Amino acid sequence: MRSRESKEKSLWEEIEIGLGGGRKFRVLAYLILNPDKAFTKYSLAKATGLRTPSIERRLKTLIELGWVKENEFKPKTYQINSDNRVVKLLMEFFQKLREYEYSR
Repeated sequence: MRSRESKEKSLWEEIEIGLGGGRKFRVLAYLILNPDKAFTKYSLAKATGLRTPSIERRLKTLIELGWVKENEFKPKTYQINSDNRVVKLLMEFFQKLREYEYSR
């Protein structure tokens, strides 16, 4: 049985892996802010200002974590996985940030 501290550590490790540096955060934030839409790598690159190879690297990690779903269309599309427990928390966090931003 895992202790509470062990569970928290693994959660924080997951968040650190998922959020990573600025580029991964940009991809994740864009997907979280558009949860009902699916995007191609090209459309994500255009929206975030990143190059497609950079998008591919970030998506690979986010898919492995289960934070992003890969839809097997041609071309493939990507969407935030709003069923993931960590993603749900991040979405709530982003919503609170939006509310804060609009209340200023």
